Parts: sequence; C-alpha cells; structure tokens
Amino acid sequence: MSLVRSTAPTTQAQSIMNADVVVIGGGMAGLTAAARAAATGASVLLVERANTLGGSARFAGFVWTAPLHEVMAEVNPGGDVALRSALVDGFDGAIEWIRRLGVTVGDAVGVLCFGRGYPVDVGHYLDACARLVREHGEVLAGTETRALLREDGRVVGAELLLPDGQAREVRAAATVLATGGFQADPDLRARHLGPAARDVPLRSNPFSRGDGLRLAESAGALTGLPSAGFYGHLVPTRVRLEPELFVDLALYYSEHALLFNLAGERFIDETAGDHLTTMALLDQPEARGLLVTDARGHREWVTGAYAPGAPSTDKFALAQRRGARCALAASVAEFADMPQEWGYDGDRIHREIERVNARSETGTVRPERRFDSRPLTEPPYYAVEVQPAVTFPFTGIRTDSTGRVLAGGGGTVPGLFAAGSDTGGLYDRAYAGGLAPAVVFGLAAADAAMAQTAPSGVVTGGATPPASRTESEPTESQGPKASMRRSAGWTI
Repeated sequence: MSLVRSTAPTTQAQSIMNADVVVIGGGMAGLTAAARAAATGASVLLVERANTLGGSARFAGFVWTAPLHEVMAEVNPGGDVALRSALVDGFDGAIEWIRRLGVTVGDAVGVLCFGRGYPVDVGHYLDACARLVREHGEVLAGTETRALLREDGRVVGAELLLPDGQAREVRAAATVLATGGFQADPDLRARHLGPAARDVPLRSNPFSRGDGLRLAESAGALTGLPSAGFYGHLVPTRVRLEPELFVDLALYYSEHALLFNLAGERFIDETAGDHLTTMALLDQPEARGLLVTDARGHREWVTGAYAPGAPSTDKFALAQRRGARCALAASVAEFADMPQEWGYDGDRIHREIERVNARSETGTVRPERRFDSRPLTEPPYYAVEVQPAVTFPFTGIRTDSTGRVLAGGGGTVPGLFAAGSDTGGLYDRAYAGGLAPAVVFGLAAADAAMAQTAPSGVVTGGATPPASRTESEPTESQGPKASMRRSAGWTI
C-alpha cells in the first residue's frame, strides 16, 4: 500500500489540523528542526512514534566532527562534498545555537585522532527544544505517521494515527522527516547493510524502523549511498545489550588492541577507529571475532575514559559480569590452547601476536597499525569475543545541503525536507560525528522550510531562541552464560 495519498475529503472520524511545519520524529535532528522553526514564531507540530522524546541521543554526550574541510575530505573521501562541507561550515553555528538555549557546553576536546568537539548536556538540550516547540505548537507522542499527503506533486502534510486509534490529517507548508534511520528493522538492515546485519545487536532506540525512508521513497525521493555502511561499535557477544550498556559495553579500546577472525587472522588496521573495525567485522565469517589486548592496554584503555570528561569503566570486568565470552591468558603461548568450542584457530592467533610484536619496531606489520604501533608484550592478556552493534545507517534519504529532499528523477520533492539519521550521502564507510550533523542539518532543514513558508510576520533564518529554563521536562506521553573449558592458564 502506498504511503503517499492525494488529498481528498475526510470522513467525520478523521480530524484536520494545520501547521506551518510538521516534523516527523522527535530525536536530536527532529527536535532541533522543530525548535528552530518554533523560535521564528511558526506553528509547529512534532510527531513521535515513541511515547517519549529524545530517541538515541539521550545516550550520547559529545557533539563533534572534523574541524577542517581538508580533514573531513581525508577521513571521509567518499561522502557527498556539499554535505560534508556544510557540516564543517555549520558546526560552530550549531554549538552557538545549543548555548543560546541555555544548555551547558564544556570546553573543546579532541575526539578520535582527528576530530574536535564539546561535551554537551544532551538531555537538557532535548528538553529545551521540546519546551520551545510546545510554546509554539503541539507534540504528539505515541503517534504513527501513516502517509504523506500530496497535491500536484507537492508534499502538503501527513496522515497520522493517534494512540487512541483516531486518524488525524495535518496540513503543512513544509514536512521534515527525522525518524532516526532504519536500524531497528532487521529486514531493512539485511537489505542495505548486508545479510549478516539482520541478526546483529541494536545499539539504538527500538523505534527507528525506517518510517522516514519508506515515506520518502513513496514520495519519489532519491536514496543512497549504496553500501555506505553504518555507525556502530564492537560489543561483547552473549550479552543482552540494554540501553544502559550502550556506552559502557562499547569497546572503544579496540583501537589499542588486536582483532582476529575465526581463522585467526587480522583483517583491518584496528587503530583507525572502532567504528571502522565494526563495519569490517560484519563482513567476516559469522560476524564475530576475538579482541585481544595486554596488561598495558587494560590499564591505559580498557579501564580509562574514551575522551576527556567521559566516564571510565572497566569494560572487561563488566563484560565478564554480564556473561560475555571472556578469557585471561598468562602468556601469548596460551592462545594455542583455546577451547575448540570457541571456534578460533588459537595456534594461529598465538603466532600472529608474536609476529605483530616482532615487527612493531620495524613498522612492517600488515595490516598496518598507523596510530598505535606498540607491541602487546605485557602479560596477562585480556580476550573478549566481540560482534558488531548497529547505531544508525549511512544509507538513507538523499538531500541537498539545506535539507531539501532530492527526487529520484532529478530536482527536489517540493515541500519535503529531511535531517539526521534518516538521511544518506554524508558518510561513505567513514564517520565524523552523529550529533553534530543532526543539529547542523536539523537547523538547515528548518531554515529552508521556513524560507519557503515565510508566514506573515515571521523572521526566518536563524532566529534567536529564548533562554531555556532549568527545570526538568516532564515525559511526553499519550495515549545462559556459555562455559569455557579450563585450559592451562585460562580463566573465565
């Protein structure tokens, strides 16, 4: 059934409302777009499938990206040039917008080996945006968007299903899609990320099921980039990945460790970034691997904070407590005695670690280890079986740098905009921040929407919001551990 319908007389059971802008999705990008439009004095309707606002952004704390165009081009060469340039150019303005809402923004810090960003009270930001929207419009939580409305090829609103089962039609001059991606839909993951992605853990809220993508495709939108990959992190196998573990069990320290596939082979430069290693592991047999570091790695990285100001957790100890497949080896030689039921070529892993250690000083390790070439020579050795976990995809709705949705046949889809993880094209097997593009392109989509809407008396293009109050925002609502054989020196 089509998700786009032409407008027609409504039944008595279906009420109609009007707004300048309707935003579908109440995460970081959607709240940003809705708040920006509301700050101009526009009437805004924000629609969210979940019963609460904020989405996966509530689990994050840093807004960051590449600081310069040349850095962005180096780390993300396949990304759309206009989009990646707009992200770099819009970053400082996005941080200023966050500050103008009265949200605490910390001092600048380095992220990964190339990025620059700021610790942000993301929960406060999301609540401040929601408050601003309510002052100038309405929030409908627990509400499904069933279809986009079109007249003469132009998107003019959406058809909604409220929590109580009532249908509501909203007419709007501009519609913004920001539903957070499709990572919670196993079929869409398998189609766009590869068959193995169907069964990997979800490191995201469960409501980002591809609504925005389906709605946009039904309106004739262009999508892509194909095979662009996804953002995610390595996590331990055999652990139920609850939201409170999204950060604590993301094994960022893989950048200072070695990762082996079932054949006992290294297959990527682990030091380039855990997010890149995660994508690469998805393509390995059974999409699982053994992550190994030594006592120094455990001391400096496993138990340390990933970035200045971030919380520190002993991720190895936490993985053990949660029932992950973990082991502690007193020497490199003990990897040759790995239990058969684990399925790894332990003897080859033993020899590969020795080879890496022997060649580290000469720089002849392959795959190379560009950003941390130190040998792993300080026992004991900490081993965790890992798998990829998906946070959001890089494939999605194609837009221009102002958030206008591109049409499959050329040009744009009139009246339709998109931002955040619903969109594709910015990254291609690369990553330089998730919250930053959500804010930058959420603002851009709202500004472009208001430029075409321009209701009487409204000033468009970056209005200054009122300072946020500090009180907390009320919730918006409507409506078995595997055994391991005890080999000499191995402990569970």
